[in-house]
Amino acid sequence: MDGTRGVGRIGGARVRAAAVGAVLLLAGCSDADAGDAEGDGAPARQPAGSAPYWVNPEGTAARELAELEREGRDEEADLIRRIAERPVAEWISPEEAEAQSRGFTEAAAAVDRTALLVLYNIPHRDCGQYSQGGAVDGAAYRAFVEAVAEGIDDRPATVILEPDAVLHLVDGCTPEVYHEERYALLREAIATLKALPDTTVYLDAGNAGWGEPDQIFEPLRWAGVERADGFSVNVSNYYTTEDSIAYGKELSAKVGGKPFVIDTSRNGNGPYTGGDASERWCNPPGRALGEAPTRDTADPLVDAYLWIKRPGESDGECKGGPKAGEWWPEYALGLARSAN
Repeated sequence: MDGTRGVGRIGGARVRAAAVGAVLLLAGCSDADAGDAEGDGAPARQPAGSAPYWVNPEGTAARELAELEREGRDEEADLIRRIAERPVAEWISPEEAEAQSRGFTEAAAAVDRTALLVLYNIPHRDCGQYSQGGAVDGAAYRAFVEAVAEGIDDRPATVILEPDAVLHLVDGCTPEVYHEERYALLREAIATLKALPDTTVYLDAGNAGWGEPDQIFEPLRWAGVERADGFSVNVSNYYTTEDSIAYGKELSAKVGGKPFVIDTSRNGNGPYTGGDASERWCNPPGRALGEAPTRDTADPLVDAYLWIKRPGESDGECKGGPKAGEWWPEYALGLARSAN
């Protein structure tokens, strides 16, 4: 992998079938009525106007918080609470696509919030790296998207569509034989999701460090960005919010003025500049939580700062980390400890 390739790899598919049942049972005690009490293991309530996204009371960080409190590890619990009380994205598992999409959106709607979902299942995903995989073929991917749409139905949802999928068509990582199909699948996915009455879709558009907007704006158009609500930047990466806004605004000007969202989950200290440049994206040390999720942003073109990558989950088996997408307690504590 060279230095121009997509530096923001994404955690692998999360299989949370058991959590869906818990989400449905706990819909009545999620963020809107958990209150603001500290020390009870429940996610704290955030203002609906500025942070309208749902906090999963059964999320990984919330479970970790509860365990730390049971063990009396108060200092660590206070750090993990910085993650557990914030809305983070739910990465939909292909094996439970309809059930998870329904469970998360029902739980969110029950407390007048919006579910934040990530679809990360495009065929030939991640170019054989730590999060390789995806649907076995185009037909399986179409069935996956249809299942997600069935699960969402008419409830509010914001969908981040296929991190790195367009970027890896541009950087030479995905073989050209797959390009035409991928563009078609992304266009169809946008059309399917936008046919729902209350679903917002952001097509992923890379990050501020991989290359230039001139390299990706036409591929984004070929992938159907005009029909999406906008695009996402910095997913699973560490570039500063300032740099991400500059990148997004330049790209927006080339795709019809589309707005965008920024993943601020781990960009509090900016990108890592040490070690092998080809591995700087993977579990870099010394990083920090960034701006909390909100729609109150620094620029009218930025729809929201979001925590799309789930803070505390590994990028992959590098620098001592577990498999992509698995919870890494030490890394989570480091992110929270370094946050402003």
